[in-house]
Amino acid sequence: METALLCASSPFVYSHHYDKVGVSGSQSSHNLLSGKFMYRFSLSTRNSGIAPRRRAVVSSALGKGVKKRTIIPDPDYRIPIVLLGMSGGFVYTDNLAAAAPFGLLGLLLLVQATRVRFVFDENSLEVKVGDELQDSGENAFVGGKNRWKYSTFVNWELWWPSFPILVYFKETQTKPEGQIHFFPVIFNGEQLYNAMKERCGPSKTSVPK
Repeated sequence: METALLCASSPFVYSHHYDKVGVSGSQSSHNLLSGKFMYRFSLSTRNSGIAPRRRAVVSSALGKGVKKRTIIPDPDYRIPIVLLGMSGGFVYTDNLAAAAPFGLLGLLLLVQATRVRFVFDENSLEVKVGDELQDSGENAFVGGKNRWKYSTFVNWELWWPSFPILVYFKETQTKPEGQIHFFPVIFNGEQLYNAMKERCGPSKTSVPK
């Protein structure tokens, strides 16, 4: 582009050269008239600022990359509701020993679904908390921040596609040999799958239905 812009201003140099060396006959008159015209055109172009603007636009276009949008899958309450329903069924049959763990897990996931968010930014997946997307702190099980670069993902799966319950992924950021993570799917399964596929690469599982 710089070459093209320089070529656009070359008629001024060309006309100046003819004024110096000179030529004879009608060809001389034609070239001189042509040179004056190009000289004026070159000056008007430079004074109007067309070339600098063009150069600035080109530099801006070349220097700017397309930034990826941030993806946050919507919360999904199906798993907590199913667990609470099972707990209610066990209570109905007087099986309190089974009702208690299902009820507690259902309540825990219900609360988590209202506050935990998977945030897929330009280069990393991060677990954040609340609508204001606050930092979730260190991972309680393996340590380190709940943020992993897509480039460190080795594999990921969504179990099961028809009714996603768990999302699994393995990354090498936490430790070189690889760290495995499991999260309950308390998000929209299809949105989660599409975001993982787009940012982390394909998976063996099919699209949730």
